[in-house]
Amino acid sequence: MQYKISGTVMQTVDVLLDKGEAMYTEKGGMGWMRGDIRMETNTKGGIMKGLGRMLSGESFFMTTYTCQSPKGLIVFTPEFPGKIIDINLADGQSLICQKDAFMCAENSVKLEMHFHKKLGAGLFGGEGFILQKITGPGLVFLEIPGEIREYDLKAGETIRINPGHIGALEPTVNYDIAMVKGVANILFAGEGLFLATLTGPGKIWLQSMPLVNLAGALARYLPTKSS
Repeated sequence: MQYKISGTVMQTVDVLLDKGEAMYTEKGGMGWMRGDIRMETNTKGGIMKGLGRMLSGESFFMTTYTCQSPKGLIVFTPEFPGKIIDINLADGQSLICQKDAFMCAENSVKLEMHFHKKLGAGLFGGEGFILQKITGPGLVFLEIPGEIREYDLKAGETIRINPGHIGALEPTVNYDIAMVKGVANILFAGEGLFLATLTGPGKIWLQSMPLVNLAGALARYLPTKSS
């Protein structure tokens, strides 16, 4: 299997499949394709798996594309401006991702919802209690709003983050929240009452443009219904 990520602001990923190779994606994730490729849409694991994916921001039904000809091409497209991350997961290796981060993956990759274990992080961490857990083996593509900054935290190293800027992290990273100090900082800095804290060891991917920030900026220019 070969692939190429193209573009800048609205990236796409071209996946070149050999006969018998397959990829699956959420509803509407495929842009165009060439060759003899079979489509199969189902709940991929049953009703409960489908409901879990819906809670984590994905569609109830998933579509699998299997190449029937010697070569086939599928182009997957994003839902919003940002970057596509390609990660080749080893057998049993997992990532914890924000809602709706999953774009497409090889058939061997497992997608499921993930619950925050800590009450504070779930309530105030910016992403809620339910995230996505993606487990290998296999190649997976994530779509993250805005630009991406990648950090490799050492054991005990902590980074404080404005909630909502966390794109993905390895399960070894501890995710918690910390209260902002100072009344003036809380009231006037615009960062809210809490910051998310990530403590290593492990790799993290941070995003420059949370969707909630983009939606808030656009909402000011949308027409409102007059009374």
